[in-house]
Amino acid sequence: MSNHVLLNNVDHKDLRVITRRGASYGDNVMLAITFPSEFRELQAHYPIAFRKTPDGISFEPVVLFGFQDGENLFLEPELWDAAYVPLAIERQPFLIGMTNGEPLVHVDLASPRVSKADGEAVFLTHGGNTEFLERVNSTLLSIYQGVQSTPAFVDALREHGLLESFVLDVELDDGSQNRLSGFYTINEDKLSALGGDVIAGLHQSGYLQAIYMVLASLSNFRALIDRKNGAGRPRSALAQRCVAASDRTGCVAQPGCPLAGSAGGLGVGAGRQRVSAPLLPRCHRDRLLRQAGHRWTLFL
Repeated sequence: MSNHVLLNNVDHKDLRVITRRGASYGDNVMLAITFPSEFRELQAHYPIAFRKTPDGISFEPVVLFGFQDGENLFLEPELWDAAYVPLAIERQPFLIGMTNGEPLVHVDLASPRVSKADGEAVFLTHGGNTEFLERVNSTLLSIYQGVQSTPAFVDALREHGLLESFVLDVELDDGSQNRLSGFYTINEDKLSALGGDVIAGLHQSGYLQAIYMVLASLSNFRALIDRKNGAGRPRSALAQRCVAASDRTGCVAQPGCPLAGSAGGLGVGAGRQRVSAPLLPRCHRDRLLRQAGHRWTLFL
């Protein structure tokens, strides 16, 4: 059972987060929510589709990892076998919560990723944000902004009748039959029939590229089927390199690793004050925190 709480540097001063991958950490999922601004990264690795929203009224884009509930064909022991991990997966165990209309960083204390002895530290000794937390904040901000943009994108697709349901029937090498249903994709015939003014409008809105990213991603179904056929076989060369490097030196940033990167951190300059992490770009966050009377120092 989940236990979502507002993250702060007093109650959670010793919080650490395990970043290894595995079914025991909740990574054995068939799909994840995504949004148009992420399609460009996703389409190189995964199929992108649409499903009905929980209320059954509209649609939402999802990225697929398998063909049935609980199946993630990209999951290797303790790592993810792709150069890009979708942000909805990457952000765990953190999430976005609203307080007085402001999006703030929350954490699920019931997540198996939460620890006090293992994993990445969330706060510095004197209460400032670690680089890890800064990356989490950036990830959550991207998700928040992306999800906000999704309804208008979906409305444009529906306005022009571009969504259609599809069923994928797959016969595996062992002769077993598998069916993927309940999902939607772009109707290419209707897209091709759109007039020049409509195409120009989709382009000006930034939707045309996202549409073609969805179409391009469908070629990844072939690779997903290959993964399904190869389930249980030796892991990929990428997975072997990552595990070997990790075994030698601990977690290291391999080329293409989605966790690679650096960022400065905002830390409390003197004393430990209870501060929650708002989902704002760092420059705006620093200004607002100073206005709130906290003394903050920028660690480069």
